[in-house]
Amino acid sequence: MRFHNIVILTLCLIIFAALPSSAAVFGISKDGSYFTINSKPVFMYGISYYGAMTISSPAFITADLDDMKKDGINWIRVWAYWDPGDLNVSVTDRDGNIRQPYMNRLRRLINECNKRGIIVDVTFGRGNEPFPGNQQQHLACVKTITKTLKPYRNVYFDMANERDVRDARYINYDEMGELISAVKTIDPKRLCTASGVPSSANDLERYIKTGKCDFIAPHLGRSKESPAQTESTVKEFIQWMEEKSLPRVPVMLQEPFRRDYAPYNPKADDYFTDIIGGKRGGAAGWCLHNGSSESDDGIFRSFRMTDRDGRLYDQLDDVELEVVHNALKKIKSIKASGD
Repeated sequence: MRFHNIVILTLCLIIFAALPSSAAVFGISKDGSYFTINSKPVFMYGISYYGAMTISSPAFITADLDDMKKDGINWIRVWAYWDPGDLNVSVTDRDGNIRQPYMNRLRRLINECNKRGIIVDVTFGRGNEPFPGNQQQHLACVKTITKTLKPYRNVYFDMANERDVRDARYINYDEMGELISAVKTIDPKRLCTASGVPSSANDLERYIKTGKCDFIAPHLGRSKESPAQTESTVKEFIQWMEEKSLPRVPVMLQEPFRRDYAPYNPKADDYFTDIIGGKRGGAAGWCLHNGSSESDDGIFRSFRMTDRDGRLYDQLDDVELEVVHNALKKIKSIKASGD
């Protein structure tokens, strides 16, 4: 009997050791206006880390995450499906079968983030290879990743990047709801969204009721007028929730403009105007959307972080570094609408 108990205890210890520590649990505040980390309401301050699965050097990840922690970043955005032109680093194939070493890289990244209290946005997408190409493939991929990442509580899912763009990325509200329902069947507490811009109160209602989003993640304008419009746009989203008697859900400014992507090339003050407007308007989070024009080999800067390209912080330009080092000060100095 004693030997039997020792065996059981040993097995329990092995299983416990295999699970990630619960250093950061992502949630939503009771009033629906903010996100929480370990039940404490926080403003989510993030950075795009899309090409994380291209990283083969663990030192890149630890160095980047340590720098992020110093800058007050508590959230990163990672794509589960990505091919930067020369390397498919997707964590599953289109039929939902795990691809290594990329799934292990994702798990390692999430673990390192967990140690630092950082939340990970795992973004899916619909589109051309290597992205899932139809609803059946999308569902298969969602189920695999949901099961694989179930132990990790510092993760949320964006089910479909820019789901409202009318190209291969597009998914309708019924498909969105089916995808999120598939997640909730496996992992009821996993928070989910699908990024896109609600165009009206009725449209916002569809995101929440039909699409089953736990929060909205709009990608706002990318013109020189955009930063000054952010406050009123966020306030309008919140007003629509009230008009339609919808549950209050957080507004996450997940992907603003970025450098050298369009004729409008934002400076640091443009980013700060956007941050201030978002916080004043009642947004629950803001992400530095970094990366710029194509290099000589056709790859967007910071979307690939191989040994040759270097880690993210080594690729940020002077404007992005000014923003990343100072955004938290702006966030802390601003009171949200109604505070």
